[in-house]
Amino acid sequence: MKRFLRINFQIVICLLFILKMEASGMSDPKETALLLIDIQNFYFPGGNWALVNPEKACLNAQKLLTKFRENKNIIIHIRHNAEPGGEIHKLVQPLKNELVISKNSANCFKDTELYDYLVAHHIKKLVICGMMTHMCVEAAIRAGSDYGFECLVISDACATRALEFNGIKVSAEEVQTSTFSTLSGSYAKVMDVEEFMTSINNH
Repeated sequence: MKRFLRINFQIVICLLFILKMEASGMSDPKETALLLIDIQNFYFPGGNWALVNPEKACLNAQKLLTKFRENKNIIIHIRHNAEPGGEIHKLVQPLKNELVISKNSANCFKDTELYDYLVAHHIKKLVICGMMTHMCVEAAIRAGSDYGFECLVISDACATRALEFNGIKVSAEEVQTSTFSTLSGSYAKVMDVEEFMTSINNH
């Protein structure tokens, strides 16, 4: 009886550990990759497509990048082929061993090697951040989810801009909120960087 209880206790502990890992979006770190979407100079002050608070988003993306480098996870930098200002921002500059994928459309899976690379490296989960939230970040999440990847987007490591439609102005904050609200649950899990870091550090 004691042996039976001991075995069942061990099973419960294992199940709780697995559930805790899954809650963070990183049930197996080796199966998780970080996608940094279009964190490029033209989205910062002085650039042709400056966003709202890109610096804050970039600093949070840098925190993610540092953590993924420490854990030796796969890191993929995405850049849009556009100039001037097409260089990846210095705070998240790729290392020589980190893949950089260039694209010509919002969807970073379209006409690129991204999907084949992820499959070849047995990636099942994507942690996503970058710019612009309502365009290239959203396109990456929807495409990634449709391809069967489990997507986790870090909300405060993303930035966007104000929009206007039919004479109605929509603030960047409203665009951000609307985008995450449509993605949350059906296409991705949405967390901020502090929540994500806490979930990892508690493992």
